[in-house]
Amino acid sequence: MPELPEVETIARDLEREVSGSIITAVEVTKRDVLRVVGAAALKRRTTGVTITKCWRRAKLVVMDLSSGDRLVMSLRFTGGFYVDSGQASATDLHYSCVRWRLKDKRTLHYIEVRRLGTVSLMNPRQFATYVGRLGVEPLEPEFTPDVLFSLLRGSRQAVKKRIMDQTAVVGVGNIYANEALWRSRLDPSRASNKITREECNLLHRDIVIVLRQALDSRGTSFRDYRDALGERGNFGLKLDAYGREGEPCHRCGAKLIGTHEIDGRATVLCARCQS
Repeated sequence: MPELPEVETIARDLEREVSGSIITAVEVTKRDVLRVVGAAALKRRTTGVTITKCWRRAKLVVMDLSSGDRLVMSLRFTGGFYVDSGQASATDLHYSCVRWRLKDKRTLHYIEVRRLGTVSLMNPRQFATYVGRLGVEPLEPEFTPDVLFSLLRGSRQAVKKRIMDQTAVVGVGNIYANEALWRSRLDPSRASNKITREECNLLHRDIVIVLRQALDSRGTSFRDYRDALGERGNFGLKLDAYGREGEPCHRCGAKLIGTHEIDGRATVLCARCQS
């Protein structure tokens, strides 16, 4: 958390709220979230520039700057943003790590509870190298059943682990891997190269559908995730697998089981439906 739907929601919010804004000052309160450049360079290179575009790549929030640099934020588990127009409470801003003061008197906060997420300032060459290692975007036209089948056939990893591999397919984290595999009736522990072409087609369909539905619901909130305006996502009301260990399967009624054996993450499945 956050995964593709949550990061895309945040990026769209930021594009609407702060794109075109001029940064007048920068404050760093927690230096350990910074990467590539330190606090002094971050302040020097982002003060006085305009935020020209906010967008998502994989699980990264990217801000294009008029200087040619890019701010690249990896939210990891508890990272997020808050656009404060002066109404935020001390509680809202308790975990603010980096603050960009804007010319219109608002402040953009990078919020990080556990400080596992990162803020990087990159020039074009650094950015190209960084994202060049990432896999295909699952909501873009290049993500086809043929592409997914090739990625699966070339790996002996458990299928759940493979579709979460950010060098293969980006943005699919634990929540949506659980959901897509439940919908396609696949055992998450099945070796990727044992998935048939027909099963791959179903998995491709369900990865795309579940991500689009979650995006329409502005993501899934359990504990920490909030959008850039501090609101919760609603897809948690529609989950069929993730977080439902011990509850009845929505499809067959059998009790859902949970394990951490596949990839060290919480996996929930129906032993009767998923094979």
